[in-house]
Amino acid sequence: MNMIYLLLLLFLLTFKSCNSEPEIITIDIHKANRLIRNGDYRYLDVRTSEEFMKGHVDFDDALNVPYMFDTHQGRVKNSNFLEQVLSLCKKDDHLVVGCQSGVRSVYASNVLLEAGFKHIYNMGGGYLAWVENDLPVAVLTPKMEL
Repeated sequence: MNMIYLLLLLFLLTFKSCNSEPEIITIDIHKANRLIRNGDYRYLDVRTSEEFMKGHVDFDDALNVPYMFDTHQGRVKNSNFLEQVLSLCKKDDHLVVGCQSGVRSVYASNVLLEAGFKHIYNMGGGYLAWVENDLPVAVLTPKMEL
Protein backbone atom coordinates (compact mmCIF):
# COMPACT_ATOMS: atom_id res chain seq x y z
CA MET A 1 0.00 0.00 0.00
CA ASN A 2 2.82 2.41 0.86
CA MET A 3 4.42 1.69 -2.51
CA ILE A 4 1.24 2.82 -4.29
CA TYR A 5 1.26 6.10 -2.37
CA LEU A 6 4.93 6.64 -3.17
CA LEU A 7 4.36 5.99 -6.87
CA LEU A 8 1.33 8.29 -6.88
CA LEU A 9 3.30 11.04 -5.13
CA LEU A 10 6.21 10.63 -7.56
CA PHE A 11 3.80 10.83 -10.51
CA LEU A 12 2.12 13.96 -9.16
CA LEU A 13 5.43 15.70 -8.51
CA THR A 14 6.68 14.85 -11.97
CA PHE A 15 3.44 15.99 -13.58
CA LYS A 16 3.45 19.26 -11.63
CA SER A 17 7.07 20.06 -12.52
CA CYS A 18 6.40 19.46 -16.22
CA ASN A 19 3.37 21.75 -16.32
CA SER A 20 4.34 24.48 -13.91
CA GLU A 21 4.97 28.02 -15.06
CA PRO A 22 8.27 29.70 -14.18
CA GLU A 23 8.27 31.02 -10.64
CA ILE A 24 8.44 34.78 -10.22
CA ILE A 25 10.72 35.69 -7.34
CA THR A 26 9.94 39.00 -5.70
CA ILE A 27 12.60 40.77 -3.68
CA ASP A 28 12.36 43.92 -1.59
CA ILE A 29 13.86 47.22 -2.66
CA HIS A 30 16.83 46.90 -0.30
CA LYS A 31 17.93 43.59 -1.80
CA ALA A 32 17.34 45.03 -5.29
CA ASN A 33 19.50 48.02 -4.41
CA ARG A 34 22.34 45.76 -3.19
CA LEU A 35 22.22 43.51 -6.26
CA ILE A 36 22.28 46.44 -8.67
CA ARG A 37 24.88 48.46 -6.73
CA ASN A 38 27.20 45.43 -6.63
CA GLY A 39 27.03 45.25 -10.42
CA ASP A 40 25.53 41.76 -10.35
CA TYR A 41 22.21 42.86 -11.86
CA ARG A 42 20.86 45.56 -14.18
CA TYR A 43 17.64 47.43 -13.52
CA LEU A 44 14.83 47.13 -16.07
CA ASP A 45 12.11 49.74 -15.52
CA VAL A 46 8.91 48.68 -17.29
CA ARG A 47 6.96 51.89 -16.67
CA THR A 48 6.07 54.30 -19.45
CA SER A 49 8.76 56.62 -20.78
CA GLU A 50 6.92 59.56 -19.22
CA GLU A 51 6.96 57.92 -15.78
CA PHE A 52 10.64 57.05 -16.21
CA MET A 53 11.57 60.63 -17.10
CA LYS A 54 9.74 62.01 -14.04
CA GLY A 55 11.97 59.86 -11.82
CA HIS A 56 13.58 56.45 -11.70
CA VAL A 57 16.06 54.45 -9.63
CA ASP A 58 19.45 56.11 -9.93
CA PHE A 59 21.68 53.73 -11.89
CA ASP A 60 23.68 54.75 -14.93
CA ASP A 61 22.71 51.69 -16.92
CA ALA A 62 19.03 51.53 -15.94
CA LEU A 63 16.93 50.37 -18.87
CA ASN A 64 13.43 51.57 -19.72
CA VAL A 65 11.22 49.31 -21.82
CA PRO A 66 7.53 50.00 -21.19
CA TYR A 67 5.38 46.94 -20.60
CA MET A 68 2.28 49.06 -21.25
CA PHE A 69 1.49 52.35 -22.95
CA ASP A 70 -1.01 55.02 -21.91
CA THR A 71 -3.51 55.74 -24.69
CA HIS A 72 -6.79 57.64 -24.96
CA GLN A 73 -8.54 54.29 -24.52
CA GLY A 74 -6.51 53.47 -21.39
CA ARG A 75 -3.44 51.33 -20.91
CA VAL A 76 -2.53 48.82 -23.60
CA LYS A 77 0.16 46.17 -23.55
CA ASN A 78 3.33 46.90 -25.52
CA SER A 79 3.15 44.20 -28.20
CA ASN A 80 6.89 44.62 -28.87
CA PHE A 81 7.97 44.39 -25.22
CA LEU A 82 9.86 41.11 -25.50
CA GLU A 83 11.57 42.04 -28.76
CA GLN A 84 12.64 45.39 -27.30
CA VAL A 85 14.10 43.73 -24.21
CA LEU A 86 15.87 41.13 -26.37
CA SER A 87 17.47 43.96 -28.38
CA LEU A 88 19.07 45.23 -25.14
CA CYS A 89 19.61 42.07 -23.09
CA LYS A 90 20.57 38.43 -23.42
CA LYS A 91 18.56 35.66 -21.81
CA ASP A 92 21.47 34.99 -19.44
CA ASP A 93 21.61 38.60 -18.20
CA HIS A 94 20.75 39.23 -14.56
CA LEU A 95 17.82 41.66 -14.30
CA VAL A 96 15.81 43.29 -11.54
CA VAL A 97 12.46 44.28 -13.03
CA GLY A 98 10.56 47.19 -11.52
CA CYS A 99 7.59 49.45 -12.18
CA GLN A 100 5.59 52.01 -10.21
CA SER A 101 4.13 49.76 -7.52
CA GLY A 102 5.14 46.20 -8.38
CA VAL A 103 2.20 45.06 -10.51
CA ARG A 104 3.33 45.61 -14.11
CA SER A 105 6.74 44.23 -13.22
CA VAL A 106 5.16 40.91 -12.20
CA TYR A 107 3.54 40.61 -15.63
CA ALA A 108 6.75 41.68 -17.37
CA SER A 109 8.83 39.24 -15.30
CA ASN A 110 6.48 36.44 -16.26
CA VAL A 111 6.86 37.27 -19.97
CA LEU A 112 10.65 37.26 -19.63
CA LEU A 113 10.75 33.99 -17.69
CA GLU A 114 8.44 32.29 -20.18
CA ALA A 115 10.73 33.50 -22.98
CA GLY A 116 13.68 31.73 -21.35
CA PHE A 117 15.32 34.45 -19.27
CA LYS A 118 16.98 32.71 -16.36
CA HIS A 119 17.95 35.38 -13.83
CA ILE A 120 14.96 37.62 -13.16
CA TYR A 121 13.88 39.24 -9.91
CA ASN A 122 10.71 41.28 -9.52
CA MET A 123 11.19 44.35 -7.29
CA GLY A 124 8.30 44.37 -4.85
CA GLY A 125 6.75 47.75 -4.10
CA GLY A 126 8.27 49.30 -7.21
CA TYR A 127 9.44 52.87 -7.57
CA LEU A 128 6.98 54.07 -4.91
CA ALA A 129 8.65 51.88 -2.26
CA TRP A 130 12.07 52.99 -3.54
CA VAL A 131 11.16 56.66 -3.02
CA GLU A 132 9.46 56.02 0.35
CA ASN A 133 12.72 54.51 1.60
CA ASP A 134 14.79 57.51 0.46
CA LEU A 135 16.87 55.51 -1.98
CA PRO A 136 18.61 57.49 -4.76
CA VAL A 137 16.50 58.66 -7.69
CA ALA A 138 17.29 60.37 -10.96
CA VAL A 139 15.09 62.71 -12.95
CA LEU A 140 15.55 63.28 -16.66
CA THR A 141 14.89 66.78 -17.87
CA PRO A 142 13.98 67.15 -21.51
CA LYS A 143 16.49 69.08 -23.55
CA MET A 144 15.11 72.35 -24.82
CA GLU A 145 16.21 73.44 -28.24
CA LEU A 146 16.34 77.11 -29.13
